[in-house]
Amino acid sequence: MHRRNMLTGVLAGAGGLLAAAASAVRANAQVKPAAPDKSKVVYHLADLDKVNFVLGNIRNHFDGVGGPDKVTIALVVHGPALKAFQISSASQDVAYRVGEFRESGLELNACGNTMAAQKLTLNDLLPGFIKAEQGVVRIAELQSMGYVYLRP
Repeated sequence: MHRRNMLTGVLAGAGGLLAAAASAVRANAQVKPAAPDKSKVVYHLADLDKVNFVLGNIRNHFDGVGGPDKVTIALVVHGPALKAFQISSASQDVAYRVGEFRESGLELNACGNTMAAQKLTLNDLLPGFIKAEQGVVRIAELQSMGYVYLRP
């Protein structure tokens, strides 16, 4: 009799383990969050010496996620970096990439405070820029809308 009880106990325990494992697999499958249709990212650029690096990051970001239909990217530029986007001083490479990104849907924000300090208007900047009254406020607004903040 004792052997039967042991065998019954072993089989019941094994069955319980299998049931628990199956339940855990089902729970994990249900817990995984659905992938968002489109992620949102804001790049913060203030340093003139990082302009090409940040533009390269944006290109890599678009390519890495499968194109602009998979991600919404905003670029907020203020401080010395804004000089790189002035029509009068922008390199051909920067002008080309900004045009390409604009067509891909990149939101180009120029800080209004920086524009005033540098005596610039939107007409002085490469096409596609919009004026953000205060660049850092625009970054915070975008973050409050679910944008991930990146400052390379």
